[in-house]
Amino acid sequence: MKLSEFKFDLPANLLALYPAENRDESRLMVVNRKDKTIEHKIFKDIVDYFDEGDVMVMNNTKVFPARLYGNKEKTGAKIEVFLLRELNKEMHLWDVLVDPARKIRVGNKLYFGEGDLVAEVIDNTTSRGRTIRFLYDGTDEDFYKAIDHLGETPLPKYIKRKAEPEDRERFQTIYAEHVGAVAAPTAGMHFTKQVMKRLEIKGVDLTPITLHIGLGTFRPVDVEDLTKHKMDSENFRVEQKTVDLVNRSLDEKKRVCAIGTTSMRALESSVSANNRLKANEGWTDKFIFPPYEFKICNSLLTNFHMPESTLLMMACAFGGYDLVMKAYQEAIKEKYRFFSYGDAMLIL
Repeated sequence: MKLSEFKFDLPANLLALYPAENRDESRLMVVNRKDKTIEHKIFKDIVDYFDEGDVMVMNNTKVFPARLYGNKEKTGAKIEVFLLRELNKEMHLWDVLVDPARKIRVGNKLYFGEGDLVAEVIDNTTSRGRTIRFLYDGTDEDFYKAIDHLGETPLPKYIKRKAEPEDRERFQTIYAEHVGAVAAPTAGMHFTKQVMKRLEIKGVDLTPITLHIGLGTFRPVDVEDLTKHKMDSENFRVEQKTVDLVNRSLDEKKRVCAIGTTSMRALESSVSANNRLKANEGWTDKFIFPPYEFKICNSLLTNFHMPESTLLMMACAFGGYDLVMKAYQEAIKEKYRFFSYGDAMLIL
């Protein structure tokens, strides 16, 4: 398929700048692939679509405040440093994006806060990419506390407002556990303790994987031929406990639901020779777009994504291109809210 086939007009007022007041009162569109039906629900109604023995696979990555503002040594020029991933824990080496890139060169020292953190630029990686080393003598715990204190919640650039204190909690799932993501697994942000408890009472198993989401999730596709697009690699882990639950459900012909495209990518990157899930960890750059044969999940919960995004492409690969694009037109007509803080779609 071609990039242009995933283009649609999204009215600017449907891009959610803030989350719903209550997580589980976002809207939920339920798209049934077999019956070709579209239903309009509230997120907490998701419980009605799952039964005993079904499994939901949730990404328990935790977003850290990855956007730092600081100043250049000597000139004092204001700079933004976006932490992408830690390359070496002992040396405090990080892959980062910088802005304005033209002013930040190898050898520059960067100061954050009142000099609480100082970093030195040691390499250029891409036009905006740099490798920096934090010059820090304290403990690892104190270093991460400093990042936590000085950093800002990394809201995607599409959300055109400054991060606010409330975003620390809301741009995160309630079950986030392993720090390492620079973007939230947004489908999971609708879950509350009450919804999870109701699912557990029904006998639905909620089980984790970890995939640390990088900025590549939001990187625009700039080639018309999708086979030429390269995804950024993201670190993931699928543990044996999750493998056992998922494979049991598959054997019993139950529902296996990926909570979010990131969970789906981790699962589809961990398929055994007999099309069952296997324990796995490492890096994945798997790019899923139509046509694609999914091996593990038979349902997907996801948010409403931007035109021409890799996330929309995966939703179309799973739900069927025509049906999902029709559902998106319906969502626009019914004024669903789009993107990270928006509403959800359950594809069955």
